[in-house]
Amino acid sequence: MIAPPDRTPLTRDFFDRPVLEVAPDLLGRVLVRDSADGPIEVRLTEVEAYAGELDPGSHAYRGRTARNSVMFGQPGHMYVYFTYGMWHCMNLVCGPEGMAGAVLLRAGEITEGAELARKRRLSARNDKELAKGPARLATALDVDRRLDGADVCGDPSSPFTVLTGAPVPSAQVSSGPRTGVAGEGGVHPWRFWTSNDPTVSPYRAHTPRRRRT
Repeated sequence: MIAPPDRTPLTRDFFDRPVLEVAPDLLGRVLVRDSADGPIEVRLTEVEAYAGELDPGSHAYRGRTARNSVMFGQPGHMYVYFTYGMWHCMNLVCGPEGMAGAVLLRAGEITEGAELARKRRLSARNDKELAKGPARLATALDVDRRLDGADVCGDPSSPFTVLTGAPVPSAQVSSGPRTGVAGEGGVHPWRFWTSNDPTVSPYRAHTPRRRRT
């Protein structure tokens, strides 16, 4: 008999490790989003690691700014950013305070609250697409910049918790280049996903944006 997922919340020590250790270890964990509309739970199936000032693909590569300041803070907080003028994305801050590092949450399976997510993701053709991609995941969970900095490690006032869940064995974890990352940062195999999971988003290489003429 398969044991049910562990609902013990992850502690801050889990996130206070190198980002490349935390990222694959997040697969199978359960992100809980509480709101006035009700809770949604997501089993994480795809993530990407970003190694701060050492990583050309990271928002923190050129140092601390008002936008990325949460990445330099205490581990176990949510870093939310706005991109392309239309989408939000969620990251979990990792590593020691003062050294920026974060894991982008790219995709997952909604295991509770699917009816609520469907109302927010009207274009999804089925439930497997509700959180298939970082912008879709944030939309399904009704996440925007107002939640930047939220604590995921047991703060009773926070809308987020990450549960232990059912960690994915290393033999079932795949890795490859990060999606849409340009240049030197695009070669790192720092995207991790649960092998053969239907909720994982498709890989896309970086495509330079055309300038308007």
